[in-house]
Amino acid sequence: MHLEKGLPPADYIRYTRRRSFAVTACFAILLLLIPVSLSLGAVKIPFSDVLEALFTRNGTLQTRMIILNIRLPQVIAAATAGAGLSIAGAVMQSVLRNPLGSPYTLGISSAAAFGAAFAVMVLSSGAMQSTAADPITVTSPYLTTLWAFLACSLAAGIILAVSRSRASSPETMILTGVALGSLFTAGTMVLQYFADDTQLAAMVFWTFGDLARASWREVLFISSSTVLALVYFILNRWNYNGIDSGDETAAGLGIHVKAVRLTGMVVGSLVTAVIISFVGVIGFVGLVCPHIARRMVGGDHRFLLPASIAMGGNLLLVSDTAARLVLAPRVLPVSIITAFTGAPVFILLLIRGHRKWN
Repeated sequence: MHLEKGLPPADYIRYTRRRSFAVTACFAILLLLIPVSLSLGAVKIPFSDVLEALFTRNGTLQTRMIILNIRLPQVIAAATAGAGLSIAGAVMQSVLRNPLGSPYTLGISSAAAFGAAFAVMVLSSGAMQSTAADPITVTSPYLTTLWAFLACSLAAGIILAVSRSRASSPETMILTGVALGSLFTAGTMVLQYFADDTQLAAMVFWTFGDLARASWREVLFISSSTVLALVYFILNRWNYNGIDSGDETAAGLGIHVKAVRLTGMVVGSLVTAVIISFVGVIGFVGLVCPHIARRMVGGDHRFLLPASIAMGGNLLLVSDTAARLVLAPRVLPVSIITAFTGAPVFILLLIRGHRKWN
């Protein structure tokens, strides 16, 4: 049930304006963070030089190389990957009617990592290198993403089967996700056990979520899949509002609940698979950001989905910038930062509980 029900017209207008303003503010912060992130790192570049490199052909060659070839792909990858993981989590929470649902907690991230690792190590879809700067180069991104998606689909199918059980509960589905995560992690460990030293080092480093490996090729794949998923989810915002009211109510409104639920999980799994297959496992973004957005704008998906997009981009962009600064000139994997920040918030959600889900 949404807050706007039963509100007089004047109150409803104020309600929508406040939430529209909150969403706009989140996107404005994201736009501001992009040039700020571009200026920070082992080599600090003045803000004016960043804008000059982005919008003109002036500036030194070194500055332009750092901004356009190194940091800009990484920043765009952070913004789009964060948006994709966050909105996938928001939709999974809606279609499963489970406030703790996300690609990470439901084991889908671990499944995607296993599928990508299987393709890289067993099917030779990636060229292993032993350098710290570029431990793995995916030479067959389509094959890697396909296997990550297949593993995601398997995990999502099991979650859907459990969610349709009459005895299912949010706790049951979360425990199922924990079991799936352990299963796919064990599969990844088996691959590591049979790897040689160089492959093992590259494999361990690859499983860390690291946006520093993103080049313009990776950005193209991540951005394309994320934008398509965002368009699909936003077009179905009213369907997700109906499902939040219960399956019977949604069916009475003409919503094909099973089709919407299945397609939402498949699209969410696909965008998760594409992101993870290129930048590794990044946890907690898909869980924490939708909850932050929900507290800001409520459960109406007209506002929740855009707010989740902006919050995901903001969180991952801030985390990636912090990863560049904490041990500069060394760059930490961004998954370490998101785990340190996301885990306390996750525990806080468990302790304080969460809003009632219809």
